[in-house]
Amino acid sequence: MPAWKRRFIRLMINEQVLRFGDFTLKNGRRSPFFFNMGVISRGDALLEMGRAYAAAWRVESIQCDVLFGPAYKGIQIATAMAIALAADPQPLNLPVAFNRKEAKSHGEGGSLVGAPLKGNVLVVDDVVTDGAAKLESKAIIEATGAKACGVLIALDRQEYLDGRRVTAAEALGLDHGLPVTSIVNLQEVIDYLGTPDEGVQGAQGFRQTMIQYQQQYCAQ
Repeated sequence: MPAWKRRFIRLMINEQVLRFGDFTLKNGRRSPFFFNMGVISRGDALLEMGRAYAAAWRVESIQCDVLFGPAYKGIQIATAMAIALAADPQPLNLPVAFNRKEAKSHGEGGSLVGAPLKGNVLVVDDVVTDGAAKLESKAIIEATGAKACGVLIALDRQEYLDGRRVTAAEALGLDHGLPVTSIVNLQEVIDYLGTPDEGVQGAQGFRQTMIQYQQQYCAQ
């Protein structure tokens, strides 16, 4: 696994973005882990997060003209990624846009903030659950005449959709032409937990529970 991916997983664990235990998800399923990018708040952690998104973007050679961060978590993710790309040794300035949950009726008005949506627009977010929120972003983008060219997320949970042997991320590409790229996936997190890391204490003990969950609910 590349060093930048290991750094990202370590960051997610140390910042309590990726937590291990016994959690009940919105669909009622019990999960041994919970992922919440919204808890990142310090400047150094945001910078490291942005660098990981930028690294994934470069490795996958994603072609886009604008970064779109869906409200609310996607806003700081897209902003951090854009800053990291601009500060890179090979700098690139990508404009950022995001939506409001409720349209503003005064001032500049409207439901979109930031750069105009044009050309190929990349949706930047934390995870894909059932894909509904990403399809909402796709509709917002395409209503302006731009194209939603894909989605970049932090973690692909690799969970199958109910009744299908297709993951939520795969379904967005297969059913809606919206390919999903992730910084890391569940298998990579499990692999990471199987190797010693002095920067993370205690997380390795959850590896077997993660494997059992993967075998029951996830693509491998």
